[in-house]
Amino acid sequence: MRNRIVKGTEFRFISIKAEHFFGTTRHWVTKQESVEVSDLERTVIDGLYHPEYCGGVSEVAKGLWMRQEDIDTAKLVQYALRLKVGAVIRRLGFLLELYRLGAEQGLKPLQDALTATYVPLDPILPRDGKHSARWRLLLNISPDELEAVRVA
Repeated sequence: MRNRIVKGTEFRFISIKAEHFFGTTRHWVTKQESVEVSDLERTVIDGLYHPEYCGGVSEVAKGLWMRQEDIDTAKLVQYALRLKVGAVIRRLGFLLELYRLGAEQGLKPLQDALTATYVPLDPILPRDGKHSARWRLLLNISPDELEAVRVA
């Protein structure tokens, strides 16, 4: 479907594989009508998968930090592994570790799923910066910038 603007808000329709359709919850619009929307954890995973649709990884990081009390980090890890997208696994592991969310042993499955390739932390930004060997990421957003989210 083509993008549409409804009451000043642009809606983009994204096609996904059937096996990637999970992590939804029913939201009642009226007493008779409901829609399926992504749950909180799936919304974070989608943001890490396609940061270009949500303002970049720094915006996903901000949301992750702001809603940390409501997010199930074990479910985040489970969803990332189920999606089987290396960039999502890397970005999630890096952010969970940076913000000290979840237990250290909870990050091990993410580490075990890594391949040798590197991807940019944020694909919409220029490809320059340091490398994180632990998460096999090109850090084109500085950890200091992401840490600043915690005090904002």
